[in-house]
Amino acid sequence: MSDKGKKYGTEYSTLHTAGNIKFISYNGGNAKTPMETMTKGRVYVLINKQKDAPKSIIYFDASNKRNKQIDLDHEHKGMKPHTHHGYNHAEYEIGKKGGTNLTTKEHKLVERVNKEWYNYIKKRKE
Repeated sequence: MSDKGKKYGTEYSTLHTAGNIKFISYNGGNAKTPMETMTKGRVYVLINKQKDAPKSIIYFDASNKRNKQIDLDHEHKGMKPHTHHGYNHAEYEIGKKGGTNLTTKEHKLVERVNKEWYNYIKKRKE
């Protein structure tokens, strides 16, 4: 149970899975990213329902806590996409507060996520 009394696993719906990447949508109003998972090292992709497109990529650590998030759908301090580090996004990374530019590895994951989602959408419409 969550702090708000919701049964674990009811806040999100799984739309598609590709390896360790799970594409999800939020079952409530405004989409919010998950903070914890039951699967070590999981990567979630939150889908914007209105745009039917990836909104965020969320990384989880060996303790099942969120440790990094890539926001794809909005600009932060001139960066789009950008990465937030830590559980609450307020942690400092290399002397900066908030977001940072993507690393080469993160760029590759964004490309993989976009390609996987595009292929899933294409198959779904057939």
